Amino acid sequence: MPVPLYQAKADFFRTLGHPARIRVLELLTERDHAVHELLAAIDIEASNLSQQLAVLRRAGLVVQRREAGEVVYSVSVPEVKDLLLAGRAILRKVAEEQGALGRELRKGARR
Repeated sequence: MPVPLYQAKADFFRTLGHPARIRVLELLTERDHAVHELLAAIDIEASNLSQQLAVLRRAGLVVQRREAGEVVYSVSVPEVKDLLLAGRAILRKVAEEQGALGRELRKGARR
């Protein structure tokens, strides 16, 4: 029995539900990175980074290759960049709206 689309979407978003995975994807949408470069850019233990990369590989979002004795990762779906930018835009809009609500509530408290 095929998985309903809404379930597949929920599984996909759960895959993105870790800050280290988001940061890895942000970095990889800029350019391919060797593992040591990812470790230098993300405050995370090597074993934890390895686990997070494995999750992203299983989800089909990143691929790895050997290059000059190093493991190099890249994004396998370029649209991930669009998704991350959309997330940023949504967060900005929500923050603006919450800011406006907060200002309105503060005004009301003074009346």
